[in-house]
Amino acid sequence: MKPKFSTLIILTLLAAILLAPFVFSPYYLPNLRDRAFELHLILQGEIYKQITGYSSLLFVFLEMLLMARKRGRSWLIKIKLPGSLQFWRSLHIFLGIALLGTTLIHTIGSRGLNFNAIFLWVFFGVTLSALVGAVAETGVLESSRRYFGWIPQDTKEVHKSRFLISKAALIRNMRAWWLNTHIFLVAVFCVMLVFHIFLAYYYQ
Repeated sequence: MKPKFSTLIILTLLAAILLAPFVFSPYYLPNLRDRAFELHLILQGEIYKQITGYSSLLFVFLEMLLMARKRGRSWLIKIKLPGSLQFWRSLHIFLGIALLGTTLIHTIGSRGLNFNAIFLWVFFGVTLSALVGAVAETGVLESSRRYFGWIPQDTKEVHKSRFLISKAALIRNMRAWWLNTHIFLVAVFCVMLVFHIFLAYYYQ
């Protein structure tokens, strides 16, 4: 079952809460280092980073199952997974929020430097492009209106249709924008993820 608009709004608020530490990390991370140095060392240590990193990687793998569920039937080696496409889309959204949570745990809210900073912002783009797109699309879908648009007051009745768009056409246009953006960012994210793992082990 597809998440309702109200559920998606709650998930959006949850995402905002999970993103908040990244905004305030320049203030609390130095304080953590000064007041609890041993805890700070543990959170920055190799064991902690590997455990939380591989946990995040597991969520990335689960997220990729949606692509396999949707595209796998046309591949040379066919991949079939139980459950409807709608179920996997819903699971994809919830797992995306969970991945945001594991990323917060992995980074402890640090924005990173250089490559890692860019990698983190690309990940934020992946998450937010999907969430914002899903919220907007579901809001239109659940609306009782059949047509959308803004009509100038001086427009004659016969010309009003020029300023209106049907619900189906609006959803189609919105999906073409946010889904293509999301897919592009996912592709960039996957490439950067490989480099991130390589750099993490290379500089050990």
